[in-house]
Amino acid sequence: MDWLSLHHQSVVVDAHCDVLTAMEVQNRRLNEAGKGGHVDLERLRRGGIDLLFMAAFIAPSYRERAVARAMILIDRFYSELEANGEELMMVTCYEDIAAARAAGKMGVLLTIEGGEALGGSLGVLRILYRLGVRSITLTWNGRNELADGVAEESTRGGLTRFGREVVREMNRLGMLVDVSHISEAGFWDVLEVSSRPVVATHANSRYICDHRRNLSDEQIRALAAQGGVIGLCFYPPFVHPTQPSLSKLLDHLDHMVQVGGIGCVGIGSDFDGIEETIPELKDASCLPLLTEALYQRGYRAEEISAILGGNFLRVLHQVLPGRQEQSTVMSNEVK
Repeated sequence: MDWLSLHHQSVVVDAHCDVLTAMEVQNRRLNEAGKGGHVDLERLRRGGIDLLFMAAFIAPSYRERAVARAMILIDRFYSELEANGEELMMVTCYEDIAAARAAGKMGVLLTIEGGEALGGSLGVLRILYRLGVRSITLTWNGRNELADGVAEESTRGGLTRFGREVVREMNRLGMLVDVSHISEAGFWDVLEVSSRPVVATHANSRYICDHRRNLSDEQIRALAAQGGVIGLCFYPPFVHPTQPSLSKLLDHLDHMVQVGGIGCVGIGSDFDGIEETIPELKDASCLPLLTEALYQRGYRAEEISAILGGNFLRVLHQVLPGRQEQSTVMSNEVK
């Protein structure tokens, strides 16, 4: 099988995309091609993406009104769903992924980037679940009610008591816990507390590129041991300090596979959340080039399919509620 056929036969998952925030800030729509950014429906189709994690990013400037900001971005998510119903299908349970593909639609999974959106309340977490949120990046770079982010270098605190409660409740509900951006102490606390696999939707290898947002070998090994997945991030400073490229990105992948196994790596582009990308992957339409590069590196077809989406599908199957389970999870609410 040639690499392009393999790409289109695989289930391709991008586990981190900031297009919701970009559309809100730039006043553009998903069905408008050529309006800038990295993502629109046309480019997603050309990229062969089957499942897109759409993040509602709570920027630091919205800290004091984070819950309201989350609602505005979730409203934009539903607006795009309604406007593009022939091409998009919301994913809230694992069965929805196959249903979307069978219908010839792209699955979209709603996520929150920044636990500030909870407003310090497990009740708000449950409301977000009811609205369809299925993954939360616990922190951005700074501190919030859940934990310290990676930029809090003077304190480097881990999970707060509330943060631990959030992780446990996300486990109960069936939501992905995302440790991208969290402090190292917070990372280890999450792995200790969580009863389900944990993900880092957009991060690379610190061994290959010594950036505070990348993961150490010890972190990669531990996350993989619990069945988690790391999404390769296309942000140039996470790839190489001076010469970021697709080849350098694959150096990260090679190393993470060596440390944690083929099952620990996926894709988390960070498209529309970054001002620049590596040259070869300038927007969502370029994802087949990643498949070509993996093929040229000698990865087998089944390994490439796992990296493109199979590994994230495995975790989603383990964490997301089933269709029948969704209707009962809230009735078992922890008081």
